[in-house]
Amino acid sequence: MEKMYSKSGLLAEAFETRVDGRQTGLYTLTNKSGSEITVTNYGAKIVSLMVPDKNGQLTDVVLGHPTIDEYLTSEEPYFGAVCGRTGNRIAKGRFTLGGISYQLAVNNGPNALHGGIKGFNAVVWKVKRLSGSSIELFYLSHDGEEGYPGNLSVTILYTLTEDNALDILYQAETDQTTILNLTNHSYFNLSGQGDPSVGDHQLLLNADLYLPTDETAIPYGDPAPVKGTPMDFTEPHSIGERIDENFEQLIFGSGYDHTFVLNKTALGEYTYAGICESPKTGIKMEIYTTEPGLQLYTGNWMSGNFAGKQGRHYPRRSAVCFETQHYPDSINKPQYPTVILHPGEQFHSRTTYRFSL
Repeated sequence: MEKMYSKSGLLAEAFETRVDGRQTGLYTLTNKSGSEITVTNYGAKIVSLMVPDKNGQLTDVVLGHPTIDEYLTSEEPYFGAVCGRTGNRIAKGRFTLGGISYQLAVNNGPNALHGGIKGFNAVVWKVKRLSGSSIELFYLSHDGEEGYPGNLSVTILYTLTEDNALDILYQAETDQTTILNLTNHSYFNLSGQGDPSVGDHQLLLNADLYLPTDETAIPYGDPAPVKGTPMDFTEPHSIGERIDENFEQLIFGSGYDHTFVLNKTALGEYTYAGICESPKTGIKMEIYTTEPGLQLYTGNWMSGNFAGKQGRHYPRRSAVCFETQHYPDSINKPQYPTVILHPGEQFHSRTTYRFSL
């Protein structure tokens, strides 16, 4: 029988295995203009994202692995993944909720990161619905999983729209008061995955403020103005232009690894967050979200040690992440938008990455 490959060169059967007794697979979404997204239900990960460049060539703009086995052992466990229950960091992995103290796994220096040792990026999601252009994934996170309270039901809907956007809808509910901060951690390179640097990408962010952090990436609290600093993307700058400046925040993060406070008139408003563009391919990505913040991460800790898709290596800063989310350590900062979810409430979030030339 002839093997079926995706446009990005992936073989579906290379993603078929069982993890924790659950079946994994690779699912392909397409639209009428020929763009393509592949998703695995292991970690709800975006594996490839093919959009046309200025010459009409389909270009894969996200980093990843060609097999499930490589995802299971990856030194980059968040490639394309959904991070949860709480994306980003919680100081010392500690928080108090309803008078009860909780201690999470400390898995990033002194802090908890992206949901713990086995966050939502490392579990098998149930495929609830699949069409030509969308996939709905479901996960039930049990009370006590990774130290979090409450049985939490989470649904994610990925859609490849006709105007070449990846639209992500998140929904969740809990039977006990808990905390939740979901984000997608796709590693983008708009010159094509495997291109050695995103330093030439032009970036514009709809954010007048950002959150300065300590050397462990925990925000101090109050936002600071970007104006007059290398954090200012209110007008277009290339990502690499100021990344190595002698600026304490960039030294702490070894580059950009910061939450930008998006300009909003109301909490939860679906608004434009930014634009990123590759001068090589002409591919432009616009970001829209209901989330209050956007974590800009420039792949500062990538090693280039392994071969990813198409045998390409991914050196330091060969990708950029735009993680739309609530702020890091929100549960310990009462002045931040809340990440608390109560029984009877429904969590809703939407983020869109729209591609054009």
